[in-house]
Amino acid sequence: MYIKVFFNEKPLFLAEQLNKEMEALAHHEDTVLIDEFSPPAINSLIHEMRLSKIQAGILIHHDIKSLKKAFYKKFMLIKAAGGLVTNEHGDLLFIFRKNKWDLPKGKLEEGENIESCAVRETEEETGLKGVKLGKSLITTHHTYDESGHHILKETYWYKLTVKGKQDLNPQLEEQITEIRWVNPNALEEVLANTYPLIKDVLASAGF
Repeated sequence: MYIKVFFNEKPLFLAEQLNKEMEALAHHEDTVLIDEFSPPAINSLIHEMRLSKIQAGILIHHDIKSLKKAFYKKFMLIKAAGGLVTNEHGDLLFIFRKNKWDLPKGKLEEGENIESCAVRETEEETGLKGVKLGKSLITTHHTYDESGHHILKETYWYKLTVKGKQDLNPQLEEQITEIRWVNPNALEEVLANTYPLIKDVLASAGF
């Protein structure tokens, strides 16, 4: 078992053991590999992940629950939800935000459950109506700094569906400038200009 946390586009793996993806990275000189579980080791790894010369990190420990708990203590945790939307033709919905192709998502509101958040944020950011919740896909993690806080965003992704021909209205206040339906056999443009995290969501859905 492992958790992948993105620092910008750089992956940090919290893992019980190496898998093939981690083994391929472990021998690179720009990867930090630590097998010591201690607060100083976690602090050191987080510091190194912010250095431009480091492109990946791996922290190995046999107890992933304890490792996760210790790592999460270093951040302010924000939960969010989003979705991979398909229409009746099997096309996938993408939004263009901050010069990257992305998927609709947003923060969990107080008193809201995670599934409702995925549907609400998708409808708000795209203008779609009647979005239906499907199966859970993947949970992703990424970090960023905001107002002096180190944030860890944990995003729960779902497969979503929508029926009928609908107008698409990008939520401009969320810096969304374009929305597009894309055939799953023509994802080259999206994949060339998106986040590794979004590629993981697509892979979890079989794309």
